[in-house]
Amino acid sequence: MRQNSACFALIGSIVALLLRSEGAAQPYTTPIAKGAISVRLEPVATGMAAPDYAISPPDDASRLFVVEQRGLLRIIQNGALLPGAALDVSGRVSPPFVAGNANDERGLLGLAFHPGFNDSASVGYHTLYTYGSEPIPAGTAPTFVAPNNAAQAYKNVVNEWKISAADPNVIDPASRREVVSFGKNAGNHNGGTLAFGPDGYMYIGLGDGGNANDTGTSHIEPGGNSQNLSTPLGKMLRIDPVNPALTSTSVDAVSGNAQYRLPATNPFQGANQLREIYAYGFRNPYRFAFDTANGELILADVGQNNIEEINRVTLGGNYGWAVKEGTFLFNRSNGTIGAPPGNNSPGSPAGMIDPIQGTLGTLQYDHGDGISITGGFVYRGSAIPQLVGKYVFGDLALRGTPVRADGRLFYADLTTGVINEFRIPQFANDQLPNGLTVHGFGEDGAGELYALVTNTPANGAGGIVYKFAAVPEPAALLLACWAGLAATLARGQRRL
Repeated sequence: MRQNSACFALIGSIVALLLRSEGAAQPYTTPIAKGAISVRLEPVATGMAAPDYAISPPDDASRLFVVEQRGLLRIIQNGALLPGAALDVSGRVSPPFVAGNANDERGLLGLAFHPGFNDSASVGYHTLYTYGSEPIPAGTAPTFVAPNNAAQAYKNVVNEWKISAADPNVIDPASRREVVSFGKNAGNHNGGTLAFGPDGYMYIGLGDGGNANDTGTSHIEPGGNSQNLSTPLGKMLRIDPVNPALTSTSVDAVSGNAQYRLPATNPFQGANQLREIYAYGFRNPYRFAFDTANGELILADVGQNNIEEINRVTLGGNYGWAVKEGTFLFNRSNGTIGAPPGNNSPGSPAGMIDPIQGTLGTLQYDHGDGISITGGFVYRGSAIPQLVGKYVFGDLALRGTPVRADGRLFYADLTTGVINEFRIPQFANDQLPNGLTVHGFGEDGAGELYALVTNTPANGAGGIVYKFAAVPEPAALLLACWAGLAATLARGQRRL
């Protein structure tokens, strides 16, 4: 009976894919098929407030720090959620959340541990950094104001913190040092990830300033923010966030606010160019991660109306927005890429880097398969051997209206350029149940991955941390499924 159910599920997914291809509007990209990899999602923590990122300190196999959007850092230790919070900045993250909006993009969004976190001889010993939205105190200004003298509604801030000397599971709230901040006019496109690269520098992904089409009150013309090197918006930044007073022998210049250093090898050093910029041309690089095996920076850039994409980010690269959305030419005046099949223009204009292209495809998909990509990690764990080297990610939801629902989980082959949807036998149609949406991912010290999902607003309690686990795939079951599929297709051909 179980074998028949699994076979029916596999055949049904393929039939649904064929129906979408033939009966629905013509897609921009090849619809994502369900893959051969099955996983089980094991709940590790429930009742959380919109968990959106999780990471372990360097050389720490027992603890996973989880970011809650409402402003808490929680700790999962040896598989159990500890009571209380390592850090509570709920009074800082604001403007206040829109209570009924489960998709408010502000709040506590990012976390990074200094590479020397566990090295007592390092300037980064017991040092960590957070990224989140905060009010702008009266009489002050962000390090970088929103362009065009637009109203500064709030700021996104990188803060430095120290672990309490009395308790390794507590962050000293009095240790905060503001490293850099970015004024914002619109509430969306905040980016959200901080990560240290193998070069020891911190990378910060910033959105284009918000609104749509890279246009509006706080967007530079001509061309928008993302293509303009005078603003940090729409960029990947690279800095040394350590207090410059502690790195006096460094060859890197001190920043204008004297709170961090500028890598001498950053690519843009000209007049009116920000020396913090590492790469540019992004819309909303909400999540990115370094592959722990080879150091590659893999980034998921949230699209506008049609295309979600995955990029391999390199020094000085221009990733196209808002000239392109994925491999398609983008029209800023109306927010379109042309009627399907669209103005597809891989490799052109010259000098712009498209999404990752493999031997069989390109890592992008249209809004028939999701509405907002949520980046994850390249899997380097040991629990799911067939997943090693694949990029694990998700999409906020399949349906955008009337409510966002049906979150989906995917894996991408960085060599072939093919995206597949995970098979998750515990859930109907392999999609998250109960209106859960995919807000983030986590990676622990062993390289195992976690999906962070929620169905309530940032100040709610519908958040779940799921750990990816293996599901055995007996060879007999696979053979039976393929035999059943062949028979089904044969019957269909006879009817024709």
